[in-house]
Amino acid sequence: MPELPEVETVRRGLQPVFEGARIIEVEQRRPNLRYPFPADFAARLRGRAVVSLGRRAKYLVMHLDADPVLICHLGMSGSFRIHSGEGESLPGDFHYARSKDEAHDHAVFHLERADGGRHRVVFNDPRRFGFMLFADAAALDAHPSLAGLGVEPTGNALDGKLLSGLLSGRKTPIKAALLDQRLIAGLGNIYVCEALWRARISPLTQAHAVAADPVACAVLAQAIREVIAEAIEAGGSSLRDHIRTDGSLGYFQHSFSVYDREGEPCVRGGCGGTVARIVQSGRSTFYCPSCQP
Repeated sequence: MPELPEVETVRRGLQPVFEGARIIEVEQRRPNLRYPFPADFAARLRGRAVVSLGRRAKYLVMHLDADPVLICHLGMSGSFRIHSGEGESLPGDFHYARSKDEAHDHAVFHLERADGGRHRVVFNDPRRFGFMLFADAAALDAHPSLAGLGVEPTGNALDGKLLSGLLSGRKTPIKAALLDQRLIAGLGNIYVCEALWRARISPLTQAHAVAADPVACAVLAQAIREVIAEAIEAGGSSLRDHIRTDGSLGYFQHSFSVYDREGEPCVRGGCGGTVARIVQSGRSTFYCPSCQP
């Protein structure tokens, strides 16, 4: 399932096409994805102008000139591709074939911009774990998909003091605490492993112990912000099915320090350790026992 940087990369690819455009028509080609499409899905979007395309955690959030707000999740294999005029808009280099099987094109947005430019944005999802739901703008934060989400791991809001407060009193491994979406929204397995390595904190350390160390909290908060920012800049990690809106892969995976590197030498200068893999709460955790004691 794509993590926050992948979703943010998709948002940035779609933003110039969607924002300021009017939805002329929507083709809904099946009744459901992970969940049923909302009633009158196409009709309620037809004619609406797109004011903004945002992101909350791993969700895309499209604000229109009137209700509803459209919430979209990519699931495990969902992706968008953009067609302009008679051809397909394919900026960037291509390193991995996208799913172009029309059997998996489940929703098509026909857009018209103020300058007369027309685009088609196609949502393709072979596994159909993605979804599109409606919400009322006034009650957006209370929507079941968004209610209770924690702080975003981007920007400066997440600092050592805030992180210490979030972790205080939690008798659970730090890895599990950081994956709790009620604490930090959108932070996933890959980037938690990478941030803990950067901060030299063992994934087995109890969260409350980290909370009690102001220096460790400050270093960890900075590591989280940095690893997310670098992954967004690189276009995400693009594991398995994930692709960007232009069809190309991101390349942050070439910068992984521990994730999926079991048995390989630790890349930290002077460490000399070997990356290990353990299982925590059913998920693989990669870390270096030598420099993350």
